[in-house]
Amino acid sequence: MKLLENSSFEALSSRLCVETGESRIIGRIESYSCKMAGDDKHMFKQFCQEGEPHILEALSPPQSTSTTSPSQLGKSVEDGENPLSDKCCRKTLFYLITTLNESFRPDYDFSAARAHEFSREPSLNWVANAVNSSLFSTVGEEFNSLGPELWNAIDQEINLQGCDIYSYNPDLDSDPFGEEGSLWSFNYFFYNKKLKRIVFLTYRSVSVMSGYGRDCLDNELDMELDDEEEMDGFTEDRCPRALCV
Repeated sequence: MKLLENSSFEALSSRLCVETGESRIIGRIESYSCKMAGDDKHMFKQFCQEGEPHILEALSPPQSTSTTSPSQLGKSVEDGENPLSDKCCRKTLFYLITTLNESFRPDYDFSAARAHEFSREPSLNWVANAVNSSLFSTVGEEFNSLGPELWNAIDQEINLQGCDIYSYNPDLDSDPFGEEGSLWSFNYFFYNKKLKRIVFLTYRSVSVMSGYGRDCLDNELDMELDDEEEMDGFTEDRCPRALCV
């Protein structure tokens, strides 16, 4: 997996990492090539020791059906429908796990993640509404302009209509966003098999009282100040002060 440069994603990621009142948003949008090379091939061979790459594995029900009532669930079982009926091949599962590892390294290792921690989302509209609702709840009115920019940038990179959409929904022990003070989080993968590419959209909101994520915002401020200092130095070099005679 290789992280692909995308200036639009970098700009949007920065603009969406904000602090507003009682909470702050932390996250990013990244694009990865699924073409394997070097270490990826070695890890894929190890991964395939547990099962052939084209074997299908059961995923958990998507978030859009997580509110299914017990009576509906019971009826599905009686009708012979498996609530975990959605599946993906192990090769796709490898791409999802490797994307997580690339995005969160060196802080987290997802090599032990299993298929039941992932879901395939059945509707782009549902995912878009869920993402928009979460981000708007923290960013506020400014997201009215950021939202269309976000989805347009993702569509240009990955062609949303040609994607399968997956989400990562681990238990609290495995969740990198399960720390104290976390208010909400989401991890979506937009996988275009034809392009051999994944766009990873991951964001979380944390309480400012927890102090978590403060370093992220401080680092961004330091980078902005460094850029200003560099520009000041550049101006001074180009326009030196007059010498006293």
